[in-house]
Amino acid sequence: MSKIFQIKETILMGPGPSSVSPNVYKALSSYTVGHLDPRFIAIMDEIKEMLKKVFKTNNDFCLPVSGTGSAAMESCFVNMVSQDDRVLILQNGYFSCRMEDMCSRLGADITLLKSEWGTTIDVNQVIKHLKDNTYDVVAMVHAETSTGVRNDVEKISKCIDDNTIFIVDAVTSLGTINVDVDQWRIDAIYSCSQKGLSCPPGASPICFSQKALNKMKEREYQLPNWYLDMNEIIKYWDGKQRVYHHTAPINMMYALYQGLKDLLEEGLEDVLDRHQNVHQLLVEGLEDLGLKFIVDKQYRLPSLNAVTIPDGIDDMTVRSRLLNDYDIEIGGGLGKFSGKVWRIGLMGHSARKENIQKLLTAFKEIL
Repeated sequence: MSKIFQIKETILMGPGPSSVSPNVYKALSSYTVGHLDPRFIAIMDEIKEMLKKVFKTNNDFCLPVSGTGSAAMESCFVNMVSQDDRVLILQNGYFSCRMEDMCSRLGADITLLKSEWGTTIDVNQVIKHLKDNTYDVVAMVHAETSTGVRNDVEKISKCIDDNTIFIVDAVTSLGTINVDVDQWRIDAIYSCSQKGLSCPPGASPICFSQKALNKMKEREYQLPNWYLDMNEIIKYWDGKQRVYHHTAPINMMYALYQGLKDLLEEGLEDVLDRHQNVHQLLVEGLEDLGLKFIVDKQYRLPSLNAVTIPDGIDDMTVRSRLLNDYDIEIGGGLGKFSGKVWRIGLMGHSARKENIQKLLTAFKEIL
């Protein structure tokens, strides 16, 4: 008999994925059924209802894309952005740069409002700009994973025209800080399974408003992306139709179902408080060790903490020791922050006091 491939448990405290909860692992191991099996369809329907609660929306179009967060991201842009659409991207990190890349490939007329990496988007600058300019689409990142910055979606949403589609990246924010789709008038929002929802990557939530659905349904051309065409996928997720589009990742949907169920049973507000509390423990512990954060306190994310690497300390040496000697993973910097910061994630099942204590002990011994 061949041996089963095994990897020892690692505490995942990087920018994602986060650690998977025992309940979710158990759900993953359930028997696979067909993607049109009535039992699986019942799970699909419950996932949709739970996503509405987590997104804080009455929108009926809430479903997980069969793919990682990047697939969810592309599904929003490819369905909402047409060639020559005027698109404003609020840019202050790596993932808002990815928005620019996607819109460029779709032939959009792009305008960028840039803020320095590590700083929040300047709301007053956005308000002033939108008084003099109109756009088909405005896009921004809520929780910038590359820098640990929280951007003020709520304030910016109030200055966006009713005729404009508002796209928001909630990859690192869903399940870790407040996300309120209806209150913030968000038209298309995307996230992932592997961060605040404590699942492996592979089933990524999105949500569209009625305004977004109308734009999608009124287009007069065939979408250049077949797999992510929501006009087709909705026929599979719609309880009235159930038309085959693709084979859903069945066991990943089991995982997402369990992750959402656990989150709602703990209580959404209690989950958000937990993330804030362990973040504060981390801040106090790292500051006691003389480490500094790159983001001002009022704009920091609890879920993604960007810490300046001290002079004379080698990034990879520390991260390799954490992984090999302590079974802890943290992330390095992206883009212009490469080699300059560590990114410490506190998301979902990883956001627990005992993990903070283990990380602080390891840092103290290594540094």
